[in-house]
Amino acid sequence: MDPDGMPTITPVGTVFVRDTPGAYYFDQYTSALARNLDADPRICMMAVNSGSLFWLRALLRSRFPTPPGIRLYGTAGPRREATPDELARVRARVRPMRLLPGARLLWSDFTHVRDLTFTHFRLVRYPMMMPSGWPADDDPTTSAG
Repeated sequence: MDPDGMPTITPVGTVFVRDTPGAYYFDQYTSALARNLDADPRICMMAVNSGSLFWLRALLRSRFPTPPGIRLYGTAGPRREATPDELARVRARVRPMRLLPGARLLWSDFTHVRDLTFTHFRLVRYPMMMPSGWPADDDPTTSAG
C-alpha cells in the first residue's frame, strides 16, 4: 500500500523460477514493494502468456487451448545479496541488449534478490473461451507444493 493506504501493484521483470515451487527476483527498482514486503511478506504474482501467436490463435478460434495466465500466492523472503549463479542468470538474460545505453543504465548494478515461496495458485479464467471441464473460478486454490 502507498502512504495513503491505497493498494499498489508493481511490475517486476526480473523473476527467475527455480525447480522447486519457488523463485527469486532482483530487488532493485521496487522501493514501495520492498517496504510493503518488509511489513507483510505475503505476495500474489500474476504471470500471463504473452505470446502473440497464443493470443492470435485463441482470438481467431474463440477458445484458449490452455489457461492464459496464473496467479501465484506465497511469501517473499528478506532482501539478501545475490549469489554468483543468480547474477550470472540475470546477465545472461540481458546479454543481447548489453551494448544499448538504456540497458547499461537499467541492468548494470543488480546486487540483491528476494526469494519467493509459492504455496498455492489459481488459473486465470475467461469462461466464454475456456474448454468445458476446467475447474470453475470459485473452486479452491490448488497447492503449489
